[in-house]
Amino acid sequence: MSAVTSATFVLSVNDLDVSTRFYIEKLGFQETLRVEGWSFLERGACQLRLGHCPDAQPMARCPDHSWFAYLHVDDAARLYAECVARGVAIWHPLADKPWGVREFAIVTPDGHRIVFGEERGA
Repeated sequence: MSAVTSATFVLSVNDLDVSTRFYIEKLGFQETLRVEGWSFLERGACQLRLGHCPDAQPMARCPDHSWFAYLHVDDAARLYAECVARGVAIWHPLADKPWGVREFAIVTPDGHRIVFGEERGA
């Protein structure tokens, strides 16, 4: 069986410029390519492709567990502090979970929810 070597998330966004700025300024991503209607971003091993879809229903209208990614990080507390300092909307605050992970979750301007988790052991 062929191995999966990386992952890219493709998201529809209502305003490409606003969303791209959010990922760059608030979450520390870098834009690697911009073509008509698309912004390609990355931070470490995480790659995003934001597609301009001005008429798409915002994810904020979807049920509570409609999050698009769980990103594994090496220091959740430090990343949480960065997000709070930059004014990122927090969905769930930083907490140690009974499944052995320290995690928190954010909400993007389009209502996409991202969970960040650091393995802590059971």
